Amino acid sequence: MEVYLVGGAVRDDLLGLPVVERDWVVVGATPDELLARGFRPVGKDFPVFLHPESHEEYALARTERKTAPGYHGFSIHAAPDVTLEDDLLRRDLTINAMARDARGQLIDPHRGARDLEERWLRHVSPAFAEDPVRILRVARFSARYAPLGFQVAPETLDLMRAMVADGEIDHLVPERVWAETVRALGEPRPGKFIETLRECGALARIFPELDRLFGVPQPPSHHPEIDTGFHTLLALEQAVRLEADAVTRFAVLVHDLGKGATPADEWPRHLGHEQRGADLVRAFCQRLRVPNMYRELGVLTARFHTHCHRALELRPKTLLNTLKGLDALRKPQRFEQFLVACEADARGRLGLENRAYPQADFMRRVYQATAGAPVHPLLAQGLSGLTLAEALQRDRLAAITEVRQEYKTSSRA
Repeated sequence: MEVYLVGGAVRDDLLGLPVVERDWVVVGATPDELLARGFRPVGKDFPVFLHPESHEEYALARTERKTAPGYHGFSIHAAPDVTLEDDLLRRDLTINAMARDARGQLIDPHRGARDLEERWLRHVSPAFAEDPVRILRVARFSARYAPLGFQVAPETLDLMRAMVADGEIDHLVPERVWAETVRALGEPRPGKFIETLRECGALARIFPELDRLFGVPQPPSHHPEIDTGFHTLLALEQAVRLEADAVTRFAVLVHDLGKGATPADEWPRHLGHEQRGADLVRAFCQRLRVPNMYRELGVLTARFHTHCHRALELRPKTLLNTLKGLDALRKPQRFEQFLVACEADARGRLGLENRAYPQADFMRRVYQATAGAPVHPLLAQGLSGLTLAEALQRDRLAAITEVRQEYKTSSRA
């Protein structure tokens, strides 16, 4: 039995990056032999085991044969006669098809080290085309390694386009699409995920709502970049710059979906795109089975982001209703995510990336004033029901009015 370090650990070590997790391939063994050594089996589809002490994954060397369309359409063969070279041949990219033996010697049958040096994401073999998930993985690796100068090899991009044209992309299951998407949102350049999918034609098939944004104009006075799709990518860059979490980055990604549904004869204006966008985000999340925390923030950001942009102009009652619509008093953490998403949107405009966004701080002060309006004195007066609600509303509006006046005074100063 021989054991080899494989995949991402070898790749990232050669790049000089931290190795987060290590995966191993076992050659010349059977499942019973691993079980006898105390390894614990995991998963149903592949012969993968957890080491009894390190708990790292050890997979038996295996080959795959395409038997049906889609991600699950494979027959797996794992046996002692499967070689390391056989196992590496089935992998997606050359930079992921390297191994190290027990002595630390690099085994690189597909010149992955060369592609690392030359910064190429290149497929290992034509078998790449058998698994549509690999399109998503290449797009995700683009998002991860773009800061290092990596690009998708032209022949790999051509193969991805052919997979889309052949309909292989249409067999992706929602859960896997979302799993790769949410991982891509956490990468250093999440916009490259969208760009790569669009370049190979996959974006229109799996995220048509996003694909429709490209080519849709906006008023140059507010959006010097004009194109809505380009604006979305710029806003994603700003979300990364603001150190937004993946939930907030998703909200930024979908905040303008409504503009893709604006009738062309109304361009470049987009009246009512907020509500249209909220409806589209709901449908988007339902189709891809997106978790609630992402869906809720995405819907709220689509619905209320222009309220935040115009916060300094809004009346106290409108500001209070906006806080209520956002459920800010009960969910302050989500409210903060919303403000970050709005700031990323405001800065995601060509030439305006460094402009100030005082609306966010103003909304925080409005929130604090609203949350600070005391209820207990009203209860002590014996108020309840509708009378209590009206008195609390009056006190909150007074507090917001005071904040607005203070802000205007300080701004003039």
